[in-house]
Amino acid sequence: MSPRRAERDVEDGFGRPARRSRPRTKERPNYSAAATGLVVGVDRGRYTVVLEVDGPRVLATKARQLGRTGVIVGDKVRVVGDTSGETGTLARIVEAVARETVLRRTADDDDPYERPIVANADQLAIVTALADPPPRMGMIDRILVASYDGGLAPLLVLTKADLAAPDALLAAYAGLDIPAVVVRPGADLTTLRELLAGHRTVFVGHSGVGKSTLVNMLIPGADRAVGIVNEVTGRGRHTSTSAVALELPTPGGWVIDTPGVRSFGLSHVTTASILAAFDDLADLVEECPRGCEHDSGAPECALDAAVADGRLRPERLESFRRMERVWMTPDSHRD
Repeated sequence: MSPRRAERDVEDGFGRPARRSRPRTKERPNYSAAATGLVVGVDRGRYTVVLEVDGPRVLATKARQLGRTGVIVGDKVRVVGDTSGETGTLARIVEAVARETVLRRTADDDDPYERPIVANADQLAIVTALADPPPRMGMIDRILVASYDGGLAPLLVLTKADLAAPDALLAAYAGLDIPAVVVRPGADLTTLRELLAGHRTVFVGHSGVGKSTLVNMLIPGADRAVGIVNEVTGRGRHTSTSAVALELPTPGGWVIDTPGVRSFGLSHVTTASILAAFDDLADLVEECPRGCEHDSGAPECALDAAVADGRLRPERLESFRRMERVWMTPDSHRD
């Protein structure tokens, strides 16, 4: 039916008015005046957000256009709707601010799909037990690579020092110049508190290594569930089911407790991102020939020349090449 016929039928009292589409606009909604806050928890489609102004905790949904991984723990977001935080109220996350850092992993090294874990953290604490379960250097190395790739400064936290000595493990990572803290039951955590102060630190490690125990010691009232290690398999039981950000007491900072991991795929990592974390090597590789892979078999690699003439410590180069080998080697370090 022609528009003119439709208009005539309406005038005569027959038929329905002609359908008119709303003109489209390219203008996006402006949420700059919306309340902003930090996502501290995600649970079955509900997001807990601590607002920046006055600090109430708000329960919120997420706007559909943000996508499945558009909002994760650590994100700074803009929120509209009921932001009072009162029981029974629900706000809506309409925008996520651009992330400064992202910690990612893939299910395995053949999986092209990146899974963002935590946003906007600046430090990653690799928590590993010295025994029960025993340390797995392959997993530590992989988490280190993910830390470098994500732009997070690594920190090594060794627990259960009452069961085994830390010397060998500390020596293995000496070339990386990573701060390390050794913890035993009932130990003073002053050094660890100082390293965490003012930072947003992600705790990552196998199940059963003591991440949640540490969180409970650092933050009174955190009440994180603590698991046990199976005596037969040596594996820890998953007690944390999702990442949760918790505020540290004075002098401040945040700790993000994550579920225990049993694999850490690195298909998203590139040699360039690893090299960027070794800032003392950046100028040296400029002297490498085109196409140099910087590994031990690369002919005329400038890094070997730098070791020969004393500009680079040999253990530092070996540490870098170990990180590169970890990325290039398929994930064989699962529980």
